[in-house]
Amino acid sequence: MTDASASVILRHLRTENAQRLLTLMGTAHIQRPSTWSLMSSTTRAQKAPDNRSPARKLLTSFGFQILAALVLGIAAGLIAVQLGASKENPTVLSDTLGTIGSSYVTLLRTAVVPLVFAAIVASISNLRRVQNAARLAGQTLLWFAITAFIAVTIGIVLGLVLQPGARAGEGLETGEPHNVGSWWNFLIGLIPQNFLGIEVGTSLDATTGEATSSVDFNILQIIVISAVVGIAALKAGRKAEPFLAFTESFLKVIQRVLWWIIRIAPIGTFGLIGNAVVQYGWDKLTSLIWFVAAVYIGLALVLFVVYPILVKTHGLSIKQYFSGVWPAVQLGFVSRSSLGTLPLTQRVTERNLGVPSSYASFAVPFGSTTKMDGCAAIYPAIAAIFVAQFFGLELNFIQYLLIVLVSVVGSAATAGTTGATVMLTLTLSTLGLPLEGVGLLLAIDPILDMGRTAVNVAGQALVPTIVAKREGILDEELYNAPREGLPFADDSDEDAVYEAAAEAEPANR
Repeated sequence: MTDASASVILRHLRTENAQRLLTLMGTAHIQRPSTWSLMSSTTRAQKAPDNRSPARKLLTSFGFQILAALVLGIAAGLIAVQLGASKENPTVLSDTLGTIGSSYVTLLRTAVVPLVFAAIVASISNLRRVQNAARLAGQTLLWFAITAFIAVTIGIVLGLVLQPGARAGEGLETGEPHNVGSWWNFLIGLIPQNFLGIEVGTSLDATTGEATSSVDFNILQIIVISAVVGIAALKAGRKAEPFLAFTESFLKVIQRVLWWIIRIAPIGTFGLIGNAVVQYGWDKLTSLIWFVAAVYIGLALVLFVVYPILVKTHGLSIKQYFSGVWPAVQLGFVSRSSLGTLPLTQRVTERNLGVPSSYASFAVPFGSTTKMDGCAAIYPAIAAIFVAQFFGLELNFIQYLLIVLVSVVGSAATAGTTGATVMLTLTLSTLGLPLEGVGLLLAIDPILDMGRTAVNVAGQALVPTIVAKREGILDEELYNAPREGLPFADDSDEDAVYEAAAEAEPANR
């Protein structure tokens, strides 16, 4: 690159980040090699001095906007309740809150399928550039299992100590679970029904007899399809290079779209939390207060005790971990969907925690379906013990071991979707406990699901960070960097470098 080219670029970008990008590129001809893309994806954006006032910094902070949306959403929900809104009798305000929240979750979920497909195909192709790829995958699975074992053990201990089933109040409403899990259904569910992993479900209204059909996607099938396509592309060799290059470009486009969606997360948060206040309130907590307390104590122990201990034992800063992962935790809490939060989880894992993109693009999407410490470990353990205590049944030592086994091995059954009913029915059926117990907990499931998903997301970012640290590939400079700006904001700097170089290059040939 000539001095004139560099001059033009620096006139376009007056930030230290651009200078660093140019230094990395050296005198090489401007192009977008995939190896440089991998390196740049975890390059810290060093910004020019921020001269904004403290008040403006606070107002434009993504974390502050999310917290403000939470507060305003709760206030709007309480106002709606005071105006007579309820789950059975919605009002204009409650309907508006529900529409805002559901629309935002729909936007997130719409982007999940192309993201997972492109990310997994690209990550499989990128693993060939990473040393010890098989070891990385094995370490990831091992730490998924270790953290799940710790979480389910905490759940069992809390269930035995707090006795939530024996302390349940009267007047519990029973109901039928919408989804029932079994090992056989889980294994069959891995076989793709079609190339897109699309499923069509039909429900029948018992009152009106009206049938309603909905289209959804099976994320496990999409992962299987993506993995097969990625492996096939690797085996095809040079002939598949155009396809892999297209997939990487497509992934960049999807990430940019996701950045736009995530940027309006405060609006979605406002609607989601406001609607939650209207729909669930606090009345349903009274008869199951001990169960709710046990679950949230377990979630807090895992998130604020177990995870920090693991971070500290690996020589990393606890403060930096939480400041890095917190945007995704907040979004997971209000969206109640690990898959919906997946784009932001992957981004903060790369940009804030310093995990290489080539590894994070494999580990985080995989973790969004198989790493569920909240939904698949703590919750089913406490819930199974609750059901046994409520119906006056004694669990033996073998059954407690089965709870551990199901939680460690069967967490993929939750498939990253909203709720953990499938995982609970899988646990109860394995233990031989009555499935009617699921109906006792349906009313408060959304209240619990917010905390469960927050812990899920935190764990999905933690394990890749730990494995990257143990394998010596973690960018610790990036991990320890100040948390400035937004996870996707520095993409524009990278793009502007290439655009400016493209303008300057012809004039200097």
